Amino acid sequence: MIAPLERARDVVCVVAARHADAVDADGRFPSEAIAALKDSRLMGVFVPRELGGEGATVSQLASICHLLGRACGSTGLIYAMHLIQTACIVLHGQENAWQRDVLRQVAAEQLLLASATTEGATGGDLGRSECAILVEGSGFTLEKHGAVISYGDHADMILATARRSADAAASDQVLAVVPRRQFSLTQTANWDALGMRGTCSNTYSLRAHGHVDQILPAAYGDIQNDTMTPFAHLTWSCVWLGIAVDALSRARRYLRSHPTRTLAQGRLVDANMKLQQMRADIVGALRLYEVVPGTNRTGSLALLMVMNNLKISVSSGVVEVIHQALMVCGISGYRNDSPYSTGRHLRDALSAMLMVSNDRIAAGMGKMLLVQRVDSDLLADGEQP
Repeated sequence: MIAPLERARDVVCVVAARHADAVDADGRFPSEAIAALKDSRLMGVFVPRELGGEGATVSQLASICHLLGRACGSTGLIYAMHLIQTACIVLHGQENAWQRDVLRQVAAEQLLLASATTEGATGGDLGRSECAILVEGSGFTLEKHGAVISYGDHADMILATARRSADAAASDQVLAVVPRRQFSLTQTANWDALGMRGTCSNTYSLRAHGHVDQILPAAYGDIQNDTMTPFAHLTWSCVWLGIAVDALSRARRYLRSHPTRTLAQGRLVDANMKLQQMRADIVGALRLYEVVPGTNRTGSLALLMVMNNLKISVSSGVVEVIHQALMVCGISGYRNDSPYSTGRHLRDALSAMLMVSNDRIAAGMGKMLLVQRVDSDLLADGEQP
């Protein structure tokens, strides 16, 4: 079988790029690109081979996200969010026969997974839930209101957070995997956004039911620290990097066709320096995540700090790079009808600092720094005495 990265490059990215402007202009789901992802059997690549997947590495997933980001930001982000949910089941659910069967189904049927982790009552704080899982016998019910669920109308399964029980604290959460046949969505607000318009991140009331085996056994706090946060920051950053790469490619093409604009070449150099720093940050974070054993990730303050730093730096840097690309292209970059247009790129990139707000992340990191031990060794990970 052709490697996942090659399948993404040769088939999916071509389709995604062809429809990217229409997806953005119409604010519609990138159905053609997602169909191509499914046809290329890329939805289940992280599922272990023994369960029907390909056992892809995190670095392979990151590379696919980067390629998709270059083609269509919305498609790349949807795929990244799908991978995050897949990883939660792969890394935290395989002790359970029901969850293993779900992974087999994801790989066999190329299902699209979404998440319902926000809630109106908690102001978007992923670490708290107002709603609760209500268990009766071997079954459960769940009602979650004000949840922003990206591509919810198109998802085959939703992973939803809730308090462990009606009397549990807001931070005592679990994560439940709910197939389409077991949930209903009532839309309460439409996604008419500046960028990332194709993610169709509408707001819903979610009603779900299922068997208790559909609830992942690990506490959601551990899942969030161990898998959801690092996977999100790694895959999102790769999508954002891809968006920046495509914008800078347009700037280079513009300068090649306008050789007299020599003054703009300095901007190209500055933007490329920032781009290379973003790439280095991502590669460094990927290597760190892959070498830290899974059993140690939850307790690794250094890993969490690196991932949070990555999210803040790349989400800010992508805007800087695209702004420089816009200045290089001038009015040609500002126009929507130009082959050098960077409008969609810039609008998509502006969402990066708001997705799990950088201010919220920085506030949490400030608390971490108060307890982190500082080491003077250049190559230390920051947790040594």
